[in-house]
Amino acid sequence: MDPVIIVGAGPVGLTLALALARQQVPSVVLDEGPGKDEHRLARTVVLREDTAALLERLTGASLDDAGVRWSGWRSMRRKQVTQEVAFDDAEPAPLHIAQHALTGFLRAALAGERLAKVAVDSRLDTVEQESSGVTAHTRGPQGTWWRGSYLIGCDGPRSTVRKLLDIRFPGRTAVERHAVAALRAELPWDGEALLHRTPPWRTSGPPASEVTGRPLPDGVWRLDWLLPPGKDLVTPEVLVACVRETLAGWSGGSTPPYELLDTGVHTVHHRLARRWRVGRVFLAGDAAHLLGTLGAQGLDEGLRDADNLAWKLALAWHHGPHEALLDSYQTERRAVVAARLRAADQALPLLRGGGGIRAYVPGAARGHDALLTDGHLGRGPLGAPGTYAGSPLAPRHLEAETPVATAPGAPVEDVRVTAEDGSFVRLRDRLGRGALLVLLIAPGTGVWERRHWVGAGIMPRLAAAVTALPCPAELLVAESYPGAAAHTVLLIRPDGHLVTALNGVRAADLYAAAEAAVGGPAQTAEETSAAGATAGSATT
Repeated sequence: MDPVIIVGAGPVGLTLALALARQQVPSVVLDEGPGKDEHRLARTVVLREDTAALLERLTGASLDDAGVRWSGWRSMRRKQVTQEVAFDDAEPAPLHIAQHALTGFLRAALAGERLAKVAVDSRLDTVEQESSGVTAHTRGPQGTWWRGSYLIGCDGPRSTVRKLLDIRFPGRTAVERHAVAALRAELPWDGEALLHRTPPWRTSGPPASEVTGRPLPDGVWRLDWLLPPGKDLVTPEVLVACVRETLAGWSGGSTPPYELLDTGVHTVHHRLARRWRVGRVFLAGDAAHLLGTLGAQGLDEGLRDADNLAWKLALAWHHGPHEALLDSYQTERRAVVAARLRAADQALPLLRGGGGIRAYVPGAARGHDALLTDGHLGRGPLGAPGTYAGSPLAPRHLEAETPVATAPGAPVEDVRVTAEDGSFVRLRDRLGRGALLVLLIAPGTGVWERRHWVGAGIMPRLAAAVTALPCPAELLVAESYPGAAAHTVLLIRPDGHLVTALNGVRAADLYAAAEAAVGGPAQTAEETSAAGATAGSATT
């Protein structure tokens, strides 16, 4: 079968290629650039704990080598600290890393991957599809035709794939603008990130109602100043004035020594593509959505797109088309991103309206600070990972379903598990391998060697039920799981979202849940042909 064509070699496209390779699916990444990324310290990303873990699992490298996990977070208003957060196991720290360093990790991992190829200087200009696959043409030193099983547009806000498919991309332009500077300096908060609202010092440039400081390695900081609405030009003189006045305000009156390394202006747009799938062509990342106001990070959602789509493409690639499964990518991911955009749109008038009677309600400022903190730290409706509670892949009417601390459709907790070879690993280490995970909660199994309990009690019945499932599955065992009683059986998707939890070994319910999780029964040859005819009608 032909490889998957991935258009775009940014973090989302490279992540998708690695995720497919881990599930034994070949891909070719069409990179319109030379294969190198410009070093820009003013262009950074903040990764939440789940997306950072995804990238480390795929690359096999520690991102801490090039990024910083903050020791804490503080919110300030005028001269007062309004909130402080200390990160720990209960609330892991986000990872702050320059985007060129992140793509460097991904490119290095792909360089050693036999199932993935990156084609540089390859700019897409044509996409054609029919029932059996997709054909793409790229411009470059030599015009090339590429043949693929599927094509994924990860080619950013100005996506060529989206335009060739004539997919609308409605939304709002320039929702926020920030002046950005990367500099090396000693600030009072070692390793802490901060948000300073309504700083008390005067500014010689445009009034900045918010300043954000985020540390990077080697004493480097990224500073962002929220600019007032409008299109006023941010000149180098204005930006330097912002830097000097902010550093002086934070350091007690005089500007400390600093080295200015990079500058820029970051403009945030809110947009959501009408469709994320047309036949065998999909959109992901910034090609499908733009968000990022109030401290939220758009890349997180792009990486979750890749994680969601990879296992579904892998199942279809290895076992034949599963149209309901492939359709669920748009249903699940678009709903999550739409909810985040709605939450931001609802919060923006409160936080940026700058007036009205609500501004005088006691405690309003503290509530605003809490909202912004949620956005920056990936919590609440502004930033937390989405759930797929209403997914078309959710099983219906399971008699043995039982509640645990994780709701169906939500990401599972990363507990220690015993793998089939008897080794102790983290649950997340078993994700993204193209198989569903069946997790039995069995107290005491972490104490005794696997050989003492693998053939005892309910294990043989559960192993037989897992073997009989309609799709690949791996059986794991854990001492405990939050909210789960002994002998609870959890069914988990390859992207780490809970399908269901069952009260004991219920083979019929487990089979029904697994079948629903992969989009229903495998398609017949006639159904596959009909689905291909539908895809062919979407040829561009």
